[in-house]
Amino acid sequence: MTVLPMFPLGNVLVPGGVLQLHVFEPRYQSLVKDCVASDDHEFGVVLIDRGHEVGGGDVRRVVGSVARMVQVAELDGGRYAVIAVGVRRMRVNAWLPDDPYPLADVDDVPDLDDTDEDSVEMLRAVTARARRAAALALELGDEGNEPGAELADELLTASYQLIDLAPIGSADAYDLLCATGPLARLKALDEMLVGVEAINAFRLREP
Repeated sequence: MTVLPMFPLGNVLVPGGVLQLHVFEPRYQSLVKDCVASDDHEFGVVLIDRGHEVGGGDVRRVVGSVARMVQVAELDGGRYAVIAVGVRRMRVNAWLPDDPYPLADVDDVPDLDDTDEDSVEMLRAVTARARRAAALALELGDEGNEPGAELADELLTASYQLIDLAPIGSADAYDLLCATGPLARLKALDEMLVGVEAINAFRLREP
């Protein structure tokens, strides 16, 4: 059994993604201290399905990412500024008592190798589509990432980076995180972007 400190959040962290946290709740201050003292500085991040990040009582999704703290600064009042990166995907087998912060029994969930001879071309097409959608979302006043952000050449890493690049919601991002492999993830994102394009086209027609 692998027991991991857990930090439920209102957004999805993907492997390779960067997470910035302002930690002020006492139980998560304890989590930061324990992670800093550990050998690997790792904790788990899962999406909150319902509820709030602060105060507990939330309903949590079961698939998430293991995050590794790379920078921690202690602020006034015991608060912390934390920068962490997603390092791998994991699944929660069971939630343990919150003592003093959320804990879970987890297993790593590697991606399947579902690539084929068309995978590289699929990556190019979906990347171009995601960049167009991200640029249009910014033009329409939405918050989002820089459409020209550099992506990895390696298919698996890029499939995760596109989740952050594409202008999609947390529920869709979670579904993509759960995809069995990078090609399945790209195909699912391509279908999602069809809907995004339709919505944005409608918004452009609005007076």
